[in-house]
Amino acid sequence: MEKTIELLGVGSPIIDTLAHVDDAFIEGIDGDKGGMVLVSAEGIQGLIGQLPGNSVQVPGGSAGNTAFTAARLGVKTSFLGKIGNDDGGAYYRSAFEAMGGDGSRFVVGDVANGRCLSLITPDSSRTMRTDLGAAMTLRPDEIGVEMFRGVRHAHIEGYLLFNRDLMMAVLNGARDAGCTISLDLASFEVVEASKDYLPEILKTYVTVVFGNEDECRQLFGVEVPFEAMAKQLGDWCEVGVVKLGAEGSLISDGDELIRVDPIRGVQAIDTTGAGDLWASGFLYGWLRGRNLADCGRFGSVLGAEIVQVVGATIPDERWASVVDRLK
Repeated sequence: MEKTIELLGVGSPIIDTLAHVDDAFIEGIDGDKGGMVLVSAEGIQGLIGQLPGNSVQVPGGSAGNTAFTAARLGVKTSFLGKIGNDDGGAYYRSAFEAMGGDGSRFVVGDVANGRCLSLITPDSSRTMRTDLGAAMTLRPDEIGVEMFRGVRHAHIEGYLLFNRDLMMAVLNGARDAGCTISLDLASFEVVEASKDYLPEILKTYVTVVFGNEDECRQLFGVEVPFEAMAKQLGDWCEVGVVKLGAEGSLISDGDELIRVDPIRGVQAIDTTGAGDLWASGFLYGWLRGRNLADCGRFGSVLGAEIVQVVGATIPDERWASVVDRLK
């Protein structure tokens, strides 16, 4: 079957609410700074009501951020996830299609669209509280190999690891359809909750895995050097990536270890979506047959660009220069 879709994002279609707060605000709520905690619709609304200033809303979600950006880069992209039966769901689909994405694989739920409150502190760290809404109601029996027909590559967000049956349905559907698969480890909480079966998933299903410092430390332990982590991930999968923020990244195919330098002179104001856009840059290069060093450089360009703005969408006025740097 012809592969008409180059990249299928798989995850939770979430609308992000972005707000700047101080560390005292973070200390006054449950959970660790820099992490992600699931909350109820009432809980997220209560937190929004406590915000000290203005907020903005944009399409989000981990795989969503990657898919939106890939579509904007000209990659033939679709998305598999459950949107709400409300204005939020309609907004998410229309925003994706406006970027050039194929919205035909969204599933429509019976409740409102999911939301994420991203709290940005002065050090540019973001702490997330998420109400999955309709996204949480996606069932394993709604996922089958037919959802992946005509797809070359499936990019899966790690948050699906919280729901093992759903994750396995996605992995098996993608594999049986002949897709290559990438997995973003998403957060240290995700890795902690799935450590007992995550290595086997990586060895059995995953072609490319993306992890940051905190996620990889949670998986391997703080005493293991990052170079060894990248090598192990590259042994388990075809390609392992360890993202080191301002220190660049490490990429390994199990044999070669590549160090990708960061983009210098970047003033970070918000890290929302940085890892997601890094993945979009990497996958853009990888799907175009570029070598791993180029793929890592593309990831760095996108990751460095997005931390200079609030949210996970590169403004139109900055986009042309980004595309030039990827040529």
